[in-house]
Amino acid sequence: MPNDTKLPQTVGELLSLPEYAGRAPFDGKSRRVQDEVRENLKRKLRSGETLFPGVVGYDDSVVPQLINALLARQNFILLGLRGQAKSRILRAITSLLDPHIPAIAESEISDDPLNPISAQGEELLREHGNNLPLKWIAREDRYVEKLATPDVTVADLIGDVDPIKAARLGTALGDVRSMHFGLLPRANRGIFAVNELADLSPKVQVALFNILQEGDVQIKGYPVRLELDVMLVFSANPEDYTARGKIVTPLKDRIGSEVRTHYPKTVDEGMSITAQEAVRDSSVTVPGYMAELIEEIAFQAREDGRVDKLSGVSQRLPISLMEVAAANAEARSLRMGDEPVVRVSDVYAGLPAITGKLELEYEGELRGADVIAKDIIRKAAGQVYGRHYSSADTKALEKWFDDGNVFRFPQAGDVAAALKAVGAVPNLSTLAAEVAEQAGDAHRLSAAEFILEGLYGRKKLSRAEESYAAAEPETQRRAGGRWN
Repeated sequence: MPNDTKLPQTVGELLSLPEYAGRAPFDGKSRRVQDEVRENLKRKLRSGETLFPGVVGYDDSVVPQLINALLARQNFILLGLRGQAKSRILRAITSLLDPHIPAIAESEISDDPLNPISAQGEELLREHGNNLPLKWIAREDRYVEKLATPDVTVADLIGDVDPIKAARLGTALGDVRSMHFGLLPRANRGIFAVNELADLSPKVQVALFNILQEGDVQIKGYPVRLELDVMLVFSANPEDYTARGKIVTPLKDRIGSEVRTHYPKTVDEGMSITAQEAVRDSSVTVPGYMAELIEEIAFQAREDGRVDKLSGVSQRLPISLMEVAAANAEARSLRMGDEPVVRVSDVYAGLPAITGKLELEYEGELRGADVIAKDIIRKAAGQVYGRHYSSADTKALEKWFDDGNVFRFPQAGDVAAALKAVGAVPNLSTLAAEVAEQAGDAHRLSAAEFILEGLYGRKKLSRAEESYAAAEPETQRRAGGRWN
């Protein structure tokens, strides 16, 4: 935002600007927020600018629908499961506002200096005229967000009668000047976002659309009228319609567009999001196959019948898992002095980042979150291994295990000693060197563990804790044998 001292500080100075030529107080020519957003959107579309930086995977689905809604000057709602960037999109709409706008300095609700809607603003403009002091509001300060909960009241959103204020001003309690304004009036000339809309009680939802559509609402029996200029945007989870709450029909009918969000459609899209959002130390290396494994875990969880589909599996799962796995690799490096490279064992160390984000169906609850999470890791490893390395020759390796050998993957000690132990498994060192993306013992050790986990995921080996053995017979697997 430019230095305030370089901007007009009074209404008279404002009217001297070219864009305000011919304007006058109370001329009724205020530009509404939706028109402002529309004009800036048109400019960005012409110039080819990115509309929603950091939002990945929506270019052919969500973004076109949003563009249509904004060009049509509509309020809209984003419907989608948790972790689908709904809040990020809503906040990104502020980039379509002007960098800064003028308002009456003393106004509580950011009154337009030429066409105020509050009694206070009108009185100030009549009293001071061209000498009325201004303030300048940055676009970031014109976004107000409220997380809806059942205990939110009309007073929180719209406002309440303030008897002390009425007594001080000498007004009746029903006078709008006696109101203590809530969040919505304070968002005047800006964007007001309500997250999890269905969690609002019906009477609050009614008050919300009433003040926006009709410009009036009753507060404690007193009719209050405010012609607010607000762009209203919402988010909600589709399951809320039948589970925790419901969007009342009159409000739903007044929302212009309903835009459905979704999870990443491809693993590559998911990996891009996770790489963008995960916070980890730059010294930690995450091999490509490990990054893909972490992302595949989320995809497998979304398809697993033991995980509640209505709740969804948030994109925060692979993001959190990436952070924890990298932290575990870093901790191992600090203890042992080895290069920090993420391995399969680091993913298992990140189980808390998985179990806390899974809502399980009855069958899953019976088996337990840890068991389900480990099974999902197994399936994900099998998918990634099969996708890239299914043609690898592992016959000698599998035969070694079929002969009754068991290999406990080294977790303690230095990397060189661990690689020496890996050399006891036929062909594993050779395969690891081919899979490893970089030269170095830590990278080859990470690749070796991934190969064993991938074969376990393909049901060519079995696993118990860090030990790998021959694949158990199908009958033993069904009976719940020692290896799982």
